[in-house]
Amino acid sequence: AQAGLPLSPHTVDRLAAEGLQPGVPWSRDVRESFVSLLGSGPAMVTVWEALDQCGAIAPLLPGWDVVRSAPQRNALHRFTVDRHLVETAVQASALTRNVDRPDLLLVGALLHDIGKARVGDHSEVGAALAVDLVARMGFNAADSAVIVTLVRHHLLLADTATRRDLEDPAVISQVADVLGGDVTVLDLLHELTIADSLATGPTVCTEWRFGLINDLVERVRASMAGRPLPQPPELTEHQEVALAQMGVWVLMDVRDATCIVTVGAPDRLGLLALVAGVLSLNRLNVLAARVLTVDGRAVQEWTVRPAFGDPPAVEQLSDDIRRAVEGTYNVAERLAKRAAEYASAPRLERPDPVVAVTNAPSGTTTVVEVRAHDEPGLLYRVATAVAKADAAIVGAKVSTLGADAVDVFFVTDPAGNRLNDDRVGALRSTILASLG
Repeated sequence: AQAGLPLSPHTVDRLAAEGLQPGVPWSRDVRESFVSLLGSGPAMVTVWEALDQCGAIAPLLPGWDVVRSAPQRNALHRFTVDRHLVETAVQASALTRNVDRPDLLLVGALLHDIGKARVGDHSEVGAALAVDLVARMGFNAADSAVIVTLVRHHLLLADTATRRDLEDPAVISQVADVLGGDVTVLDLLHELTIADSLATGPTVCTEWRFGLINDLVERVRASMAGRPLPQPPELTEHQEVALAQMGVWVLMDVRDATCIVTVGAPDRLGLLALVAGVLSLNRLNVLAARVLTVDGRAVQEWTVRPAFGDPPAVEQLSDDIRRAVEGTYNVAERLAKRAAEYASAPRLERPDPVVAVTNAPSGTTTVVEVRAHDEPGLLYRVATAVAKADAAIVGAKVSTLGADAVDVFFVTDPAGNRLNDDRVGALRSTILASLG
């Protein structure tokens, strides 16, 4: 689905005959792969339908067979219940840049009407079903609660916007209270409401209706506390060890389907990009990263997953990183060569990347937030762009959520100060150009 290709009939037959069911709860690897499927856009529909027809979906999502081909009670809908859920996920995949947690948006979109074709209020029934489903998927308690809230209240914004007086402060306070005063949940519910409307049909996709919903969201947002800027991460135990070493130091801890790679090295402009490039060249997909610079030494902790097969030996990875730092391993040239090999692959439409560069009212660093479709070499390009803008990365929080990369960098100018307004604009332009 991510490549825009249909499943071949032979592959579908093999999945039906030989496919293995994941354990319960799902591992992070399984969950991220599932979210990546949901976030692949319109190409997901044919892949999902092939999987459903061969019987691969129902075991993953107990209760899916109830909504399969179920008719809608409301004539506004153009799709059956199951197809509407899939279409809502497709529409949500184009809105993931607008939220902090694209994975929760996509899963919420898939499950929002799971309570239909059953007795009772479908929102409440669906929320009860979602409790078990998200636990099965391996989400933690906090994330599970958010998804269940999205399912239970997926009609809240549309119903309130079109049926209540938005000038009444009590109405705004009530919505804010239902959502626990959480701006992140408000943003997720807003985008889910838009995706749900787009997947329903043109009757509910009027400019007037969307205008009311947007007005309500802005009023509720104004009543909630503003979201603080992300804070730099603290050192982990492995990073503490790396900080005490000399030269380039690499440790790899293999944990089931993922690996923790810890790197310590003398800090230098572009170091993060070099390490990210080496990881990509070794077919290691970055799931998360924690990066700090302390007294001239950079300490990095990467959570990675092999794209396929076994991870490289730590000796090979350490040697590649050391040679990259020394300049005898040309990361840019090797990445360009690999990109050329994939140049003939179909170019799919993706939501535009979003880059925000912000200075907090108080603080010594500038915060750079990047949201983009995850792909090999993405982190290398972003970090290289930061270095080209003559800015230093002194901290980073990198995460991959399904098909979306949500990366935060803490940067300074060469003198160690946060960027001035002119440099902020230039840095944003440089990063956006690298993602084009």
